[in-house]
Amino acid sequence: MIDRRSFVGRAAMGVLATAFAPRLAFARAATDKRLVFILQRGAADGLGTVAPVGDPAFAAARGMLAADFAGQAVLQGMFALHPGLKNISALFAARQALFVHATASPYRDRSHFDGQNVLESGGAGAYQVKDGWLNRLLGVLPADQARAIAVSVTVPLALRGRHDVASYAPSALPQADGDLLQRVAMLYEGDPQLHALWAEAMNTRSLTADLAGDNGRNAAATGALAAKLLTPVDGARIAMIESSGWDTHAQQRGRLAGQLGGLDAMVGALNAGLGRHWADTLVVVATEFGRTVAVNGTGGTDHGTGSVAMLLGGAVRGGRVLADWPGLAPAALYEGRDLKPTIPLDGVIGSAVAGHFGLDAARVLPLLFPGTGARAIDGLV
Repeated sequence: MIDRRSFVGRAAMGVLATAFAPRLAFARAATDKRLVFILQRGAADGLGTVAPVGDPAFAAARGMLAADFAGQAVLQGMFALHPGLKNISALFAARQALFVHATASPYRDRSHFDGQNVLESGGAGAYQVKDGWLNRLLGVLPADQARAIAVSVTVPLALRGRHDVASYAPSALPQADGDLLQRVAMLYEGDPQLHALWAEAMNTRSLTADLAGDNGRNAAATGALAAKLLTPVDGARIAMIESSGWDTHAQQRGRLAGQLGGLDAMVGALNAGLGRHWADTLVVVATEFGRTVAVNGTGGTDHGTGSVAMLLGGAVRGGRVLADWPGLAPAALYEGRDLKPTIPLDGVIGSAVAGHFGLDAARVLPLLFPGTGARAIDGLV
């Protein structure tokens, strides 16, 4: 049963919640380490992000999409970064970026919904696990003050589970002016319960006030907002950011360049905003599956399998590309069309997260990714 006081208190929190629109989620744990998980929804083209320019079949297989990498510096004699990834390129040069190529979750079909379910739940198949791997991670981190908050219409599956997660949802309602907020604060001053709720809401609003004008929807602003909520002593320690728009079925060159530019700006804002905390931060960037090697008739690519994942941050043993490269020759492709996955993505994520937080990977991997048989990978962080 919800009484009037509880209802009014929740309503007050909801009014403030409407100001914050970026699709962002946060979790808090008692640790100095920070973790950011960026999910590229829509199946990002790994071959168009970190291109295997040293593969003899690359230019012919990718056609017009290979042109983006002309003149780009070659990493480890084999790969080149998309020219739009300037901030991430600088991180690589500083040994704070590690790329894992030809990687994929256990999912082998090509449905966005099912693929994202597997990646977020950590299961071996779609809808086999009901909660998310990030929520389960909260259970093995220090429990005091552990909490999660999602800034989106719904809490992403990766953060759903037995550990409580609050949410801030976007709204089309006009923002309350300062006079109204002050009057409400005075009204609640003598009520211990409502005053505490209002104070917490106002504190969150103050952290994000400078982003409210554009709703925090652009990538750089979202990265800056995440950094603001990760830096306070009593702030979040784990964040999830959902980045959509990676389904490049048509006119991929321009669309992917825009997407990668946004991702790069988001990472740059995270780096700048976290300041000294960047040294203790791990950023994981991953997508539900990759795209076809060949270009389709509309200058795009279709749903594929293998892609690339990124580990970024001061905590990463970077300056490397980790790949058991399968090749792009027709006979080497998965089902004759896709980059063949050779490194399990769940092993990459689980090993990096376990190493970052000082956990035993052999024990943590089965918890985060049950039934997948994921094996630990040493030396990522």
